[in-house]
Amino acid sequence: MIDTHCHLTFPQFAGRASEILDACESVGVRQAITISTTTQDCLAALAVAESDPRIWCTAGVHPLHSDEPLEWENLRRVAARPRCVAWGELGLDRHYDDPPQPVQRRVLEEQLSRIAAWSREGLDKVIVIHCREAFEDLIPILVSSGFPPERFVFHCFTGTPEEARKVLDFGASISFTGVVTFGNARGVAEAARLVPEDRIMVETDAPFLSPEPVRTMRPNSPVNVAHIYRFLAALRKDPDFAERATANATRFFGLGDAAGA
Repeated sequence: MIDTHCHLTFPQFAGRASEILDACESVGVRQAITISTTTQDCLAALAVAESDPRIWCTAGVHPLHSDEPLEWENLRRVAARPRCVAWGELGLDRHYDDPPQPVQRRVLEEQLSRIAAWSREGLDKVIVIHCREAFEDLIPILVSSGFPPERFVFHCFTGTPEEARKVLDFGASISFTGVVTFGNARGVAEAARLVPEDRIMVETDAPFLSPEPVRTMRPNSPVNVAHIYRFLAALRKDPDFAERATANATRFFGLGDAAGA
């Protein structure tokens, strides 16, 4: 199994990335992708990824960090390294009022424009999307970006089945966190039943969102992604779910190619 989305650069995990992956291996979780949130955090993510062959990274600016100083060249530098397998996470977040939506949107559009230019230079990577209460606004922006829909994954899906259908109709993949295991998130579980077997992935978003049956654990850890795989296998009545979802992640992020780089 693989944890496709965690934040090993956050203070809760400082200096312990390899220790965490050692614990993961005991439950069959053999790889993790540490996700960038700022143009400074991407440098730390790359350092973590280059310190352990079981870890990969991304390069991008989270919408809730859109009002922070931007050193765009850092993203390009990180993306040029073999251990970086995606752009992101990037997108829109309407759950919070700050940063304001115009700021988030401006940074998102500039980020997509720069990624398009860098892609033409050979840095052609998939894109990790953060979308919270913003499907109506975000999907048209992604459509107009010109990137093929199959290059996007909507991470930490917490929307409704109807919103899942919009993402699937657009053509992107969907990734689920421990939220899908919560008893008060029946809509998320219903959405997880809708996703085709070749477009579903699994993540923790650690240090956040510990799944059942360890929901009170703080911080959440990539080791807990095994609980989410297990829950989704039962939900979808698919005993081979872990193998399918892991294969999806390996293919989507190009981990086989990256491993040989």
